[in-house]
Amino acid sequence: MKTDTIVLGAGIVGTSVALQLAERGRSVVLVDRRGPGEETSYGNAGLVERASLYPVAFPRKLSALLDVALKRNPAANYHWDALVRLVPWMFAYWRASAPARILDYARHMETLLAFSLAEHDRLARAAGAKHFFREGGWLKLYRTQAGLQNERNEFPLAHSYGLSAREIEVDEALAMEPSLRPVFRSAVIWSDPHSVSSPGGVTQAYAAHFAELGGQVRRGDAGILARLGSGWAVTTDEGSVEAPEVVVALGPWAMDVLRPFGLRLPLQVKRGYHMHYNATGGATLSRPVLDEEGGYVITPMVGGIRLTTGVEFARRDAPKSPVQLEKTEVLARGLFPLGARAEPEPWMGCRPAFPDMLPVLGPAPRQNGMWLAIGHQHLGFTLGPVSGRLLAEMMTGEVPCTDPRPFSAERFG
Repeated sequence: MKTDTIVLGAGIVGTSVALQLAERGRSVVLVDRRGPGEETSYGNAGLVERASLYPVAFPRKLSALLDVALKRNPAANYHWDALVRLVPWMFAYWRASAPARILDYARHMETLLAFSLAEHDRLARAAGAKHFFREGGWLKLYRTQAGLQNERNEFPLAHSYGLSAREIEVDEALAMEPSLRPVFRSAVIWSDPHSVSSPGGVTQAYAAHFAELGGQVRRGDAGILARLGSGWAVTTDEGSVEAPEVVVALGPWAMDVLRPFGLRLPLQVKRGYHMHYNATGGATLSRPVLDEEGGYVITPMVGGIRLTTGVEFARRDAPKSPVQLEKTEVLARGLFPLGARAEPEPWMGCRPAFPDMLPVLGPAPRQNGMWLAIGHQHLGFTLGPVSGRLLAEMMTGEVPCTDPRPFSAERFG
């Protein structure tokens, strides 16, 4: 089979790329070993995080570093056998987390975040997925004054971009979410972000709309991508597919495909876990809630109340080690009346990340006809549709919605 473009990876990013290209009249085959939205895009906290100008940065204070090193911070965990290989990447991550470079990150990231809500809204309406979405922002809770002060430091930058962050008292937070218990001493409501009740469901709806536009979704192993003359070929369950262009949107598995073609990009993964719970006593939750110092988020999902953990640095394919879930579940039960676990074992996924915390969006170096949409770290669900739009505009010769140069793979040399 011949097509205009092969898109490898049916997470929110790859599905959005495929859909944006199909809207522009391209024939596209979307290839994944699983169904759309069944890997990394299934397991996140479901936020369209419009206000995420500050990244999940590497700790700079010695006290914070010690908390991570001694595994006292429930938001972070690591495997010793992974650290040696990760040291160069983590040093680059530490350097990129310097205050001046954080401001550069915010300036570049805002050019994508500015389109995040509108692009999701447009695709959701076209795909019949609006019922998954809710407004109301998200609530951040603080157990200490120091934690609140760290959040206050973000307010000036947020307000300079017209974003709404408001410090509220415990009573107002409880009025918003009556089922919470007052184990915190302060809170902040960020009003701009939206959230969804099923990130996997949204991705599947976008993929279904892509198919309605004539796109094809096929099962296949992206690892056997091959050069075919001036184009590309991949084998699927329904036979070989050939195209002059290929988009690699494989998230944590991108380098498995890119290394054989000589590409050496500093992409690593941050692992994370989630579990669903039943709520007891008629308890309800209407928006995502972050327990900042507890290191977890609880959010209402189709499958129950989802608890998502922070970051685990480990080999991508190492066995699960959900120690963070065990720690944070205790804290979450003190905050909200969680009932029994609704699943037999924790879900684990990997967030693909570059050390500067920005994604790569654009052509692959030295590989004619290959395009990249990878490395969205904690913002894959937020940025999927706008990343798809930006890449589709570059591929079809349109004027890009924003300057793509900060997201070029060439920044790594």
